[in-house]
Amino acid sequence: MDASAPILLFDPGVGGLSVLGEVRRLLPDAPVIYAADNGGLPYGTKTEAEVAARVCGLLGRMSERYRPRLICIACNTASTIALAMVRDVLNVPIVGTVPAIKPAAEQTRSGVIGLLGTAATIRQPYVDRLAAEFAADKRLLRHAAGELVGAAEAKLRGLPVDPAIYARAAAGLRDQPGGMEVDTVVLACTHFPLVADELGEAFGPGVRFVDGAAGIARRIAHLTQGQPLTRSRPDFALFTKDEPGLAALAPALAQYGLGPDRTPAMEILT
Repeated sequence: MDASAPILLFDPGVGGLSVLGEVRRLLPDAPVIYAADNGGLPYGTKTEAEVAARVCGLLGRMSERYRPRLICIACNTASTIALAMVRDVLNVPIVGTVPAIKPAAEQTRSGVIGLLGTAATIRQPYVDRLAAEFAADKRLLRHAAGELVGAAEAKLRGLPVDPAIYARAAAGLRDQPGGMEVDTVVLACTHFPLVADELGEAFGPGVRFVDGAAGIARRIAHLTQGQPLTRSRPDFALFTKDEPGLAALAPALAQYGLGPDRTPAMEILT
C-alpha cells in the first residue's frame, strides 16, 4: 500500500463535506481527495440509469488517475442506486452512504420518524428494506426536499438563502397524517447536515436530526486500520466542471482541510 494513496470522497456537490468532517476527526493524517461532480448536480432529479452511468464512469476515471486506497460515495442517492455496480467494476474498497433509519428507530420516543431526502432517494426499494428491517414497529414519513441541496450549496458559497426553503421542508413532514408527532428526522442526503441549524429553527424544539456521517467515518477508519498514511501533497477538491462561483467555496473548503483559507485548493477533472 502506497502511504500517500488518498481516500477519495465522492459527491455531486458539497454535501460530502459533512462526511469529510467526521473522517478528519478519526483520521487526521489521511490524505484525501474530495471529488464533486458539480457538472452533474443535482442527482436527485435524474433517472436511476443516468445516475448509475455517471457515477460508474466518473469513479472509473478517478480511480485510474489517482489510485485511491478507498472510495467513499458520500451521497445517499448515488449509493442507493449505484453502489453495487461500482463495487462490481472497481477493484478498490467502496464505502457507501445509506439513510440512517436504524439509529433513528433506536432514538425516537414517539415512534414517528421523518425522512428528508432527494426524490430519487426516498423512492428507492433500498429505503423500503431499511424501514422493514429496522423500523417495522415505527411510522416512517418521507418527504422529498431537493431544495435543501441548493440551499446548502448556496450557504457554503456565502450566498443568501430564502428561509421559506427550510419551512417547506419541515411542513412536508409536519403536514402529513401523524407528522406533528415526528421527533426524529433522518437527514438522508449528505447536503442536509450542512443546514441542520436552519432546519432546527424550522422544525422547532424537540426534534433531533440523525445522519450517517459518523458511521461512515468509522467504517472508513476500520477498513484503513494499520495502513501507513502520508501526505505527498496538500489535500484538494476535484470538480468535474469549471464554472463561475467555484472560488467562493474556498473558505468552506479550507475549513475541511482542503487548502489554506481563501486559497482554493481545486482541480478540474479533464
